[in-house]
Amino acid sequence: MSLKDKIQQDLNAVIKEKKEVEVLVLRQLSAAFLNKEKEKRFKTSKEKQDISQADLEKESQLADEEVLAVVVVEAKKRKEAMIEYEKGDRKDLSEKEKKELEILQKYLPEQLSEEELKKILKEAIDKVGAKEMRDMGRVMAEATPKIQGRADGSQISKTVKELLGV
Repeated sequence: MSLKDKIQQDLNAVIKEKKEVEVLVLRQLSAAFLNKEKEKRFKTSKEKQDISQADLEKESQLADEEVLAVVVVEAKKRKEAMIEYEKGDRKDLSEKEKKELEILQKYLPEQLSEEELKKILKEAIDKVGAKEMRDMGRVMAEATPKIQGRADGSQISKTVKELLGV
């Protein structure tokens, strides 16, 4: 079962159980999937103008990696909003974002420990021969497939800078 199917199945279950917060979050996530599919369909139709409608539908379906990327983006939005609400001394809104983040985290892979992250990034640095800050893009391109969804982008960036001695 794909991640998207699991989320849809969970959405149906929480609707029946009348869990309002979960329903809200999973519906927002489904809407984000739909937007991503529309974006992909539009891009595909521009690139392949002679494509049939059936093939266009098929090609616009999200792969599990793309679904995971959408979940990561939604989780990041919640984290950032939570931080901003805490800065503004809005504990009520911060708690709401925290609950939503907890729901989204069920669909993310287990997060990497700092040691595991450093190990993967060191391997990427060695593989691309990175020596300075301008090599960071190549390091990120090499490491991202192994890390995607398992570590926060700012943490990855900070660790790469640390390993490159910048």
